[in-house]
Amino acid sequence: MGEKARTEFRKLTPDDAEIVAELDFKCFGANDACNSKYFFKSAQDERKEFWVCEHDGKIIACAGAEINSDTAEIESLAVDPEYRRQGIATILLIKLINAIKKRGATFIILEVRPSNKAAIELYKGFGFQIVEREKDYYLDEDAWIMAREFLDGQDYFQTYDA
Repeated sequence: MGEKARTEFRKLTPDDAEIVAELDFKCFGANDACNSKYFFKSAQDERKEFWVCEHDGKIIACAGAEINSDTAEIESLAVDPEYRRQGIATILLIKLINAIKKRGATFIILEVRPSNKAAIELYKGFGFQIVEREKDYYLDEDAWIMAREFLDGQDYFQTYDA
């Protein structure tokens, strides 16, 4: 009888930087991906909150945000294409939002390509709304600015508590 695959969610470490940068490139391409230096610094930056998902010891997803006082900006959410549609992005987003809220942020923003329908639907499912269009944000496309406010400590996500 074979062993059951093990999936773990944990904080990003500096040692993860190269692998997460490769994942980001695989998901977003050369124009939009962050490099290993960015992830290395993010793992050590007190203002950042980054999580990874490991499946059988292989990093298959990453999500992160920068938190400044009561506002956080989701900077990245990437899931290896081979592991999409399995709920990994949902769990990572729950963990990230819970961690952001525990650090005192009540307002979260993000940018997303209008062509990225799956991501837009994921964010809408978490109560994010499109609030603005940022012209020429990407080299080849505008961006939707999406936002979500959490009032009086409400709306914590109980499942998969960070």
